[in-house]
This record gives sequence, C-alpha cells and structure tokens, in this order.
Amino acid sequence: QVQLAESGGGLVQAGGSLRLDCTASGRTFNNYAMAWFRQGTGKAREFVALISGITGNTYYADSVKGRFTISRDKAKNTVYLQMSSLKPEDTAVYYCAGARVVPMSTMKEHSSYENWGQGTQVTVSS
Repeated sequence: QVQLAESGGGLVQAGGSLRLDCTASGRTFNNYAMAWFRQGTGKAREFVALISGITGNTYYADSVKGRFTISRDKAKNTVYLQMSSLKPEDTAVYYCAGARVVPMSTMKEHSSYENWGQGTQVTVSS
C-alpha cells in the first residue's frame, strides 16, 4: 500500500503560480500512474493531470492545458504539479492519486485510483 501526502497549497492572486508536491511512502510507487484531481466547494471531484508510470507520458484536462505541468522525481518518490497563470476558478482542494494500472479510457475517473492523499487547499483570489 502506498501512502500519499500533498503539500504546497495556499493563497495566491490570480495570474500567480504555485507548486504542489505529492510524496509517496510505504512502498515504491515508481511504476504507478500518478494523477492530480481537484474538488471545488459544491462541485464534483475532477481530473486535472496524469503522468504515466512507465513512459512518463502526461495528460491534462482541457481547463488546465498550457498552464499546469505534472512531473515526477522517482528518486524522491515525489510527483509535482506546477500551476501557472492561476485563475479564481482553479480554487479547490487538490488531491494526489495513484494506481498501478490506469486504462486511458478511465484515467479521468476517480474510481480508477486506489491510493489518495488527504488533499491540499488552493485558493486563487481575483
């Protein structure tokens, strides 16, 4: 079992940047597919980005494409989400998620992931 812990959230003005970190412990997650989801108040949890465990290929929600970058450092067991040009609508709790195998057809579904962090709040002020 992999335990995930997010950090790096906070308050930022619109147009600003933040980097979220997700550190894994418990067992190696180097070949896990890792993703970021977010959930705004009163909204459903939505997919943000994914990085493949083997190929390192990345995928993004249309709403963040060109502004967010997902990456990972396997030596540090850490996945990152670099967020730039932030907008008030990016305000949400951001969750890190991991799974050994995630079919492309279901990568945007939170039920595809077996490991979750506790979440970190990101608030973007206008």
